[in-house]
Amino acid sequence: MTSVTPPSLAGGMLGTLVIDGYADQGRAQLAAHGELVHGCADVLDKALAELSADARRVELDMSGVTFMDTAGLQFLELLEDYGRRTGVAVATAGWSGQPRRILELMGMEPVLGRIEADEPLPVSSVVALERAERLTVLQEEIEQLRHAISSRPVIDQARGILMAVHACTSGQAWHILRETSQHTNTKLRTVAEAITSSVDGPAPPEELREALRAAIARHTDRVPS
Repeated sequence: MTSVTPPSLAGGMLGTLVIDGYADQGRAQLAAHGELVHGCADVLDKALAELSADARRVELDMSGVTFMDTAGLQFLELLEDYGRRTGVAVATAGWSGQPRRILELMGMEPVLGRIEADEPLPVSSVVALERAERLTVLQEEIEQLRHAISSRPVIDQARGILMAVHACTSGQAWHILRETSQHTNTKLRTVAEAITSSVDGPAPPEELREALRAAIARHTDRVPS
């Protein structure tokens, strides 16, 4: 029996993907442990490259996979392509938890069972692609939310400065920031950083200063000097 664990991946950190197992009499039994995230297809590619030339079937146990995102589709596409190129029958089993729910959401229930080399994965079906796109959009929205949360401190500081300097309310300061951002096509965080930096540093760019003056005048009934 031959080990197919990529040497550089053995004993990896929690969250990384490790594929180990053995091959015997033309049959490779592999087990995946970790997460199907960025780089997981590379791990699978290395594991498949370790297989002997006489391998005729690859069975991949996915019960040790705890999380997957859209990178999991690349993982499955690589497995499908390997079977098609080599004529080796491939099979997956043991999907559970969040990875299983993601596959079900994308209409890929057949992946939960066994996949033969002449039965391509349904990753290109209209429903699967539509749901994959929805998942990607959702992940982008989550990333935007994380960025907004990380930007909140500097935005709050800028609001505080506007309130102190121009005697406006918190709500008025928020509208001033938002309008300045919109009218100059500048990210809200960038506007806030320019305001906070101007306290003991250079003034904001002229275009930003003009937009700020206009917004302050609209929301505070005063024209800043």
